[in-house]
Amino acid sequence: MNFKPLFVLGIIASLSLSVESKQQTANQSKPNVLIVFVDDLGAMDIGSYGASFHETPNIDAFAKSAVRFSDAYSASPVCSPSRAALLTGKAPERVKITDWIPGAKLAENAPLVTPKILNELPLTETTLAETFKTNGYKTFFAGKWHLGDQGFFPDQHGFDVNIGGYHKGSPRSYYSPYKNPKLENGPDGEYLTDRLTNETLDFMKEQGDTPFFAMLSFYTVHTPLQAAKPYLSYYQQKAEALPALSVTTEKERNDTKTRLRQDNAKYASMVHAMDVNIGRLLKGMKDTGLDQNTIIVFTSDNGALSTLKRPGPASNKPFRAGKGWIYEGGIRVPMIIHAPGVAQQGTVSAEPVITTDIAPTLLELTGINKHQMTTLDGVSLVPVLTPKGKIGRKAVRVYYPHYHGSKSKPSYMVREGNWKLIYFYESGDTELYNLADDIGEQVNLANVNPKMAARMKSEMQQWLNSVEAEQPKLKNKK
Repeated sequence: MNFKPLFVLGIIASLSLSVESKQQTANQSKPNVLIVFVDDLGAMDIGSYGASFHETPNIDAFAKSAVRFSDAYSASPVCSPSRAALLTGKAPERVKITDWIPGAKLAENAPLVTPKILNELPLTETTLAETFKTNGYKTFFAGKWHLGDQGFFPDQHGFDVNIGGYHKGSPRSYYSPYKNPKLENGPDGEYLTDRLTNETLDFMKEQGDTPFFAMLSFYTVHTPLQAAKPYLSYYQQKAEALPALSVTTEKERNDTKTRLRQDNAKYASMVHAMDVNIGRLLKGMKDTGLDQNTIIVFTSDNGALSTLKRPGPASNKPFRAGKGWIYEGGIRVPMIIHAPGVAQQGTVSAEPVITTDIAPTLLELTGINKHQMTTLDGVSLVPVLTPKGKIGRKAVRVYYPHYHGSKSKPSYMVREGNWKLIYFYESGDTELYNLADDIGEQVNLANVNPKMAARMKSEMQQWLNSVEAEQPKLKNKK
């Protein structure tokens, strides 16, 4: 009998097992990533940010194990642009998605022609999911997508699994049957927020030694308001116990009204259900040891809906206005980052940060070369997560050159330190606020500091030119 082939086969098998073992060890050393992206959740909806009516004990406890950013901004005051910014690390104006898809129909009497937008995230864009997948990660998406129709869903953008993500921006129902082509119905009465959390937990637990990149993109707290029934009566009683207000709304630009305080029981119950599910998510991860090696980012796509022809269901006070507006209420969001072994637990950073910072931060935390993605307009927040200090960025910018259903008009904002400039294209109005003294943006200092205002506008124009951003134009202008 010839033993030589068997001997050689044995060596090959041994080498193969050795390589596989080393690969498993390498995989185990890679941190997992979980992004929790909530829809229309304002910073002031969260207890640790100052919520006066909502109760979010699980998120508040989570913040104590992480770094909470007090001055975090969404990349846009509406959803699709912020989603594109999160996944690509690019500013919405560079991606050419500057409004929610497909955007509002322009009123015939509107004096400005607003930029055309792409109705889908181009397949040529490199996403976080594609980048992590290339680096050996299993990728997962659950919830709201709103970045394109058939052919542009999450599974065409690097996600191995897509549960519930399609072109619609709001759920047809928060209760099963969901009428969602990408989500199988559950038992009658199952709540969507619970279901998406269950799917995410199941995915994470199934991965074993394979690192994962997961995105839980809650549909909540977007309209339609459909209360989470177990918590509704509690908040109804809480609302009834509130003292009466002589004035419940305040006037905003363009004949709109802003809700002055949190008192909507349906909305509060939806926030509460989301918080309960964050608690379930964190407990499930702790029970399986995933919390020891998983980076978690919690944030939102824009501020809460508070300012409309009639007041919205939420209140962003003390911030001004809400979703669709470039004032603080429309773009201030919660952002909490948990990075085991890196992030200083329980600290609060007042560094102004923005959605586009998430991509470079995750790449640095996981040791992936940032050049594997194309252009990154954000900066890594790792220096802020660690004792190293500040990130040294001069300004954050939010560009929204569209009319919105909240009756806001085309505008942009630039924040440098505590100074914030706002420009409205239609009226030509320029506003300048010192947020350190005036967080409600009530005292316009543009005429007091005209040189500062002019410089900030000029630098914003240079930025828009550099990314070839289309800008609003008068209808009679070519």
